[in-house]
This record gives sequence, C-alpha cells and structure tokens, in this order.
Amino acid sequence: MTEEVKFIPYETALKIVGNVIEEEHIHEQNRRILTVYDKQGNELCWYDAKEILAEAQQGGNIKDSDAVKQAAVEIILRQIPDWAVEDVLKKTKAQDDPGLQCNCSD
Repeated sequence: MTEEVKFIPYETALKIVGNVIEEEHIHEQNRRILTVYDKQGNELCWYDAKEILAEAQQGGNIKDSDAVKQAAVEIILRQIPDWAVEDVLKKTKAQDDPGLQCNCSD
C-alpha cells in the first residue's frame, strides 16, 4: 500500500524555502532538476524541471521566461512534502518555544 504524500501549508513553505535552483541531475545526463533549499542553504528536495516547467506554462499560455520561472516556484511552494522539512520544522519549533530546549548543566 502506497502512503499518500502530505504537503506542508503554503504559508509554512514561504517561511522555510530560501531558494529554488535549476541544476543538472547528477546521475542522469541531459536531465534538469529544480532543487529546493531552505533559508540556511540546506537541500530539502528536488523536482523534475521538465514536468514543473510544463505545468507552469499552463499549456503554453505563459511565454515570458521570468513568468514561467515564477509560476514554477509557486507550484513547488504548494507541493513541498512534509517529510522533506521535518528537521527544519523541529528546529523552528524549538526556536519558537525556548522551553522545549534543554539547558542542562549536568
């Protein structure tokens, strides 16, 4: 049985994601990916560039390359899987609630 992927809320993605960069796939020549990084520069996940950019072009309705890139980022921000940001969310929650941090002097 396949588990359904859960996505984080868009507002949370805006707080976590620092950059989306188009890069060459390291194992497959001539394949481009869109790698998602958090605000500290840590890689979170990646997407197939061809698929996301095709979706961003909305069947060819968007022609301007900057508009396509912006649309691709918007798509990605709405599709960040929760498993990709578990560690970031834990760190953020600990920083937001200092009572969760242990300042043990033992």
